[in-house]
Amino acid sequence: MAGPAPGWRLRPLAALVLVLALAPGLPAAQAGQAPRPAERGPPVRLFTEEELARYSGEEEDQPIYLAVKGVVFDVTSGKEFYGRGAPYNALTGKDSTRGVAKMSLDPADLTHDTTGLTAKELESLDDVFTRVYKAKYPIVGYTARRILNEDGSPNLDFKPEDQPHFDIKDEF
Repeated sequence: MAGPAPGWRLRPLAALVLVLALAPGLPAAQAGQAPRPAERGPPVRLFTEEELARYSGEEEDQPIYLAVKGVVFDVTSGKEFYGRGAPYNALTGKDSTRGVAKMSLDPADLTHDTTGLTAKELESLDDVFTRVYKAKYPIVGYTARRILNEDGSPNLDFKPEDQPHFDIKDEF
């Protein structure tokens, strides 16, 4: 009884290579070229309150940022909602976590402080954070308050690897 033909194990691999080389719409590497890395957004950064305030939509040539739960989002694509004179402009340029939780534009609520929020307001906050901001807008950074304690010492509960879109090597 004769054994398998020489090279029989290589035929499926050769067929796969041929299919991949000829398939339309698949990226093909040119000889001698390294494959392109996956495209990524801009690196995230750390924002102080003063830095974040610069992105309130008042300047036409600046992006519009707002923070919720210490995560800074670029909401420029929603300029009709967040730009100068728009209905939700009061939320921009700051961490407006409490205002988002309470669905409030009252200046007293436009803060990061969640002390005293009801369970329903906290549930609403998580829902809006996930279904609106994380779903629609790119994350561009974090507030310093999320990473640092009031005295400037590191917040030991903050774990960069648990944060969406956070890559510590992009910070330096």
